[in-house]
Amino acid sequence: MIKAIIFDFDGLIVDTETAWFEAYKETMSLYKVDLPLERFVECVGSDNTALYEFFKQQLGESCNIEEIEAKAKSLYKIKMKTPQAREGVKDYLEEAKKLGYKIAIASSSTKEWVTHYLNELGLLHYFEVIITRDDVDKVKPAPDLYLKAVDALNINPNEALAFEDSLNGLQAALAAGLKCVIVPNPVTESLAFEKYDLRLKSMAEKRLIDVIKLIEQ
Repeated sequence: MIKAIIFDFDGLIVDTETAWFEAYKETMSLYKVDLPLERFVECVGSDNTALYEFFKQQLGESCNIEEIEAKAKSLYKIKMKTPQAREGVKDYLEEAKKLGYKIAIASSSTKEWVTHYLNELGLLHYFEVIITRDDVDKVKPAPDLYLKAVDALNINPNEALAFEDSLNGLQAALAAGLKCVIVPNPVTESLAFEKYDLRLKSMAEKRLIDVIKLIEQ
């Protein structure tokens, strides 16, 4: 029986991933380097280790990660000047609250990053627990974030339903023993997702109660 809903953050609640991809792609074009989507998605839901390795492979000794980051961040801020929650997110949070489900976030980003956006969107008050990279040794695809979240919620992993948009996130949720609903964004929709419990185009596609009924069948 599902007792809690645990959401990823980046790319799921707010589509930061598309803005970051565009920002990095435009930045790397200044160095005459093309950033393929398939290389960028390796880091989606996790950290930037694989992305930085790609930059170093392409630029060699001239690679300055701090410089690339500064340029990309500047572009990202312009693209995300007025952030918006993805379609259906607020409805799911309202529905989960009314139905009495515990609500949490398990994110590979920092707590400062997550709470900043949640505050700006007026969504912070919905979340009983927020677990981020600040709370664990390993981010997704390791299961640590989800295990920490279910522990903080005082439930078993099989009593929580995860919502994810990335392969790294899906792998983390499954490894922790959770059921998982995939809601891809434009950056992740072409990924080869496997072993998920349900896939939605957006949270506006089905009511939360109907999703949970399907999961609990």
